[in-house]
Amino acid sequence: MIKAGIIGATGYAGGELVRILTAHKDVEIKWYGSRSYIDQKYASVYQNLFQIVDAVCMDDNMEELAEQVDVIFTATPQGLCASLVNEQILSKVKIVDLSADFRIKDVSVYEKWYGIEHKSPQFIEEAVYGLCEVNREEVKKARLVANPGCYTTCSILTAYPLAKEGLIDMSTLIIDAKSGTSGAGRGAKTANLFCEVNENMKAYGVATHRHTPEIEEQLGYASGEEVVLNFTPHLVPMNRGILATEYAKLKKDVSWEEVKAIYDKYYEDEKFIRVLDKGICPETKWVEGSNYVDIGFQIDPRTKRIIMMGAIDNLVKGAAGQAVQNMNLMFGLPEREGLELVPMFP
Repeated sequence: MIKAGIIGATGYAGGELVRILTAHKDVEIKWYGSRSYIDQKYASVYQNLFQIVDAVCMDDNMEELAEQVDVIFTATPQGLCASLVNEQILSKVKIVDLSADFRIKDVSVYEKWYGIEHKSPQFIEEAVYGLCEVNREEVKKARLVANPGCYTTCSILTAYPLAKEGLIDMSTLIIDAKSGTSGAGRGAKTANLFCEVNENMKAYGVATHRHTPEIEEQLGYASGEEVVLNFTPHLVPMNRGILATEYAKLKKDVSWEEVKAIYDKYYEDEKFIRVLDKGICPETKWVEGSNYVDIGFQIDPRTKRIIMMGAIDNLVKGAAGQAVQNMNLMFGLPEREGLELVPMFP
């Protein structure tokens, strides 16, 4: 039985980790860390876990936690994991970090986009970018995994096969993405109040969103070239879900069947990636509550562009589900263990 600790257990991603791990047959949660709710019953924060979780919330003492568990999940704001981790801790425990602290290999890029000093840059090179479908073998050997962002997971996986095969002109790639409000976290913010969000849709972080360099870096690895793209996120009035619509110029004329064959080359054996049938567009409602990524595409011969579309649940495949998928790989468990969640509808 794997003993797990969660720092940031009362945020939305942390709560989703608890929901998934509680049903995982090979895991026991030993530590529910939350600075805001120390000594309060966890189920008083998330009443859906009443009579399911009896533990109380604890602090974020990573050194003490490393003595008690096999894996630590850090579902925390940027900078916290980097400020806590050290070699002594990593010699005792594996870490899956859901923040951006170890996702970007160039520390100067991280500090520029996130506006904070990186506290442990010595671990950046070692950290494995935990996009399981791309870096599976590296994740298996890792002791520190950088769990990808929600927008980035959807954006990268949607374009990855075509970038890898050199089918699209990467200099023309534009990503338009929309997310439910849980992606903004559980903290109180005026912009996320019901009256602000309801009956409204808005772009934000235009040309400045901090997931941009993460997407560029990973698609750069895939395509073998430097990638600079436009990424524009939007907030929509729903709880969960991300829909990414991506546009790029095709380098040559191709049929739908030829493009589908490329997606199948990379994803046909992937449990959690579903490439949809011709004429079917991804919808967030068909992945809600699950670890699935639904991908579709449409070729526009008039403009010689391809429109790629991807949908995920931002809290599952975009955060907690992917973190558990990474943990399964790190401990030699079946990758899908605890994650065969059928999407919820309605």
